[in-house]
Amino acid sequence: MFMPAEYAWFEPVLIAAIIVFIVDFVGSVIVFSRRPALNALTSAVLFAIGFGALVYYGYGKIDVSLSTTPSPSAPVHGAQASAPQSSPAQ
Repeated sequence: MFMPAEYAWFEPVLIAAIIVFIVDFVGSVIVFSRRPALNALTSAVLFAIGFGALVYYGYGKIDVSLSTTPSPSAPVHGAQASAPQSSPAQ
């Protein structure tokens, strides 16, 4: 993450806008557009505005969380692996 924490929403918008620019530029060059860079820049800016608003206001947010719980069949490591020894009754 290269942005400060308060601008964490801007990083995916910037990365996605760069991808849109590259894809649109290549598409414009393939169809022999007269101004491929200007077309790609316009598409990327419009995409960044729309996608940035959606990300900033939390629409379509995807939360990915990972939680691990020990499995009952998982082996126990360390000192807990040995069974507790019971002392003879006095």
